[in-house]
Amino acid sequence: MTQPATRPVNQTHCPYCSLQCGMQLSGTGPRGRGPLEVSEWAEFPVNAGAMCRKGWTSTGLRGHRERLTSPLLRSSVSGELEPVSWEQALDFIGSRLVALRAAEGADSIGVFGGGGLTNEKAYQLGKFARVALGTSQIDYNGRWCMSSAASAGTRAFGVDRGLPFPLADIEQTDVLVLVGSNLAETMPPAARHLAALRERGGKVVVVDPRRTPTAELADVHIQPVPGTDLAVAQSVLHQVIANGDVDSDYVRDRTTGFEVVRESVATWWPERGERVSGVAASELRDLAALVGGAERVIILTARGAEQHASGSDTVLGWINLALALGQCGKAYGGYGCLTGQGNGQGGREHGQKADQLPGYRMIDDPAARAHVAAVWGVEPDALPGKGKSAYELLASLGEPDGIKALLVFASNIIVSAPNARFVSERIDSLDLLVVADIVLSETAARADVVLPITQWSEETGTMTNLEGRVILRQRAISPPEGVRSDLDILGELATRLAAPVDFSTDPEEIFAELGRASSGGKADYAGITYDRIRAENGVFWPCPTLDHPGTERMFADSFFHDDGRARFHVVEHRGAVEQPDEQFPVVLTTGRVLAHYQSGAQTRRIRDLPDDGPFVELHPMLAGRCGVIDGEPLRLTTRRGSMVAPARVVSTIRPDTVFVPFHWVGANLLTNDALDPASRMPEFKACAVQVQPASTRREFTSQPPPTRREFTPQPPPTRREFTSQAPGGLV
Repeated sequence: MTQPATRPVNQTHCPYCSLQCGMQLSGTGPRGRGPLEVSEWAEFPVNAGAMCRKGWTSTGLRGHRERLTSPLLRSSVSGELEPVSWEQALDFIGSRLVALRAAEGADSIGVFGGGGLTNEKAYQLGKFARVALGTSQIDYNGRWCMSSAASAGTRAFGVDRGLPFPLADIEQTDVLVLVGSNLAETMPPAARHLAALRERGGKVVVVDPRRTPTAELADVHIQPVPGTDLAVAQSVLHQVIANGDVDSDYVRDRTTGFEVVRESVATWWPERGERVSGVAASELRDLAALVGGAERVIILTARGAEQHASGSDTVLGWINLALALGQCGKAYGGYGCLTGQGNGQGGREHGQKADQLPGYRMIDDPAARAHVAAVWGVEPDALPGKGKSAYELLASLGEPDGIKALLVFASNIIVSAPNARFVSERIDSLDLLVVADIVLSETAARADVVLPITQWSEETGTMTNLEGRVILRQRAISPPEGVRSDLDILGELATRLAAPVDFSTDPEEIFAELGRASSGGKADYAGITYDRIRAENGVFWPCPTLDHPGTERMFADSFFHDDGRARFHVVEHRGAVEQPDEQFPVVLTTGRVLAHYQSGAQTRRIRDLPDDGPFVELHPMLAGRCGVIDGEPLRLTTRRGSMVAPARVVSTIRPDTVFVPFHWVGANLLTNDALDPASRMPEFKACAVQVQPASTRREFTSQPPPTRREFTPQPPPTRREFTSQAPGGLV
């Protein structure tokens, strides 16, 4: 009997978080259409073969019953989404966009991207919006991920690269401070660095209102009220100054603005910090002594500190501390941000943000416009200006002078947007909604046209991980019949829109163009090629020439401001926009859980990942006061909406706080859409909420508000389908 041919092992990367863990895929069968197996790629340095359960099960959507394999068009007769040919779908979209642009202007069309898109797709999406459509209205869900840290890093250092050093450097520091990060659940393979650090005798500090699995790994756990991380940073800096632990030579030689910051924190004695944050003054003093007495300190922030209406100021407060200690640019010291989405870093560097062009160039900079326009083959004046940020873009949908048609790529807005009921209403007011996705997500289910696209293992493209390391995902298998790449879709639509230039569909060709467009910019990829990435296990940007080694560690000699100095910034604690009161007396915060990723559109459909649905975590004291029983449904209500979910009564959360994971519809029906004035980040992580028992279990629901035409998406696999976790790796 003839055995099926075995495909060669393909080295690629996990489709989920910003670690972009290396993995190997192998498959059998004709044209690679048989089973696809995941195995270790031990030589890739970021994860050294370790993966979380999401990575081990990442092939679970292959052949899934909910995988989309045909374009869907909403029938004008039945109101249902019905299969059509690609030509029908693309012709329909093209004709509607052409007519709308002629009648209402190019800015009546919006484009919404995602931090999971490859660099090639993100670049091409920005080019498509500005050249093919001519619209300024493009932004992406990464605005809700790392924008506060990006804004702060740009202001302080002159550039935004999440980690200016390799992740493994944290093993060699003396004190690691994690602010608002639960990396043991959000990026489990990274947790090994914490263990290695502690084995060396280093200390791990976690600042988080919950005692998470990450906090369990720490030497020190500080539990502030959500939204008060800046007060903690201000008090610690105050005490570092009082203790005489400022690195005066470093501050004099490498920074500006320290004296006004010194004055601004003079009143932030630890007792004041205690009153604001709920963290004991003694704990704040101890933390100041710990970081002030260490030779090497790394401070890392994540969404818990950043997803606030004052998130960029909060990050600047922690950067001020790192600069005062003389750590930024020092070996095994400094500040960094733990990026969330798989291409959260690269996705914002090359043009799908409202205010940026490729290479981290600003769209209102005449020199930047001239450079990119020359690469694209258009006149600089033909490029539109700055558009609206992600939430503001969505808030304008259907308005008289707002967006009438929206194209969505790699984003499930219905689940992930703050104040989601309002956003849902805005989406339903559109003349045209087009969604490109691999499954019928909650957002796709409301669309007029749904386009089935390739997933990570079926396409080639680059990603930029949290370290600024550009890596290559290589196609391992053929996509299902009827499925096309986002790049193909953009090319086809550009033709129908009579775009003035060609839109390539070849990822390597597009990456080469991206390199030319980014050349000379802060995020310079000009010296990076697919061959270099393969040979070097990734290349760090900036990398301006083919003979440049890439920039693994930044700021050793200078920062990216014209004078080479870092900037201190005066910031003031404002707290959450919405404070607890008599009607809404508790603070709500949100976050992730181990088994799921982002809106859960993928992970909730993988049978080997447990799906118990949403829950509410609260302290026994709060449960007792509210009459809530563990496991029974409770109702959370804010000024924007309500949800019902089972209670999980735990002692690991503050008594004044409740926690809800955001992978299901529900959490973001409650969250506040107040925006950070600098980054335009919504305040996901703190709002005032009312907690009470639900009257009956039958009230439990995690369903979205009524859909556009009452379409009900197919539910994810039930818990009964759960099988044991794949072997190996960290979990």
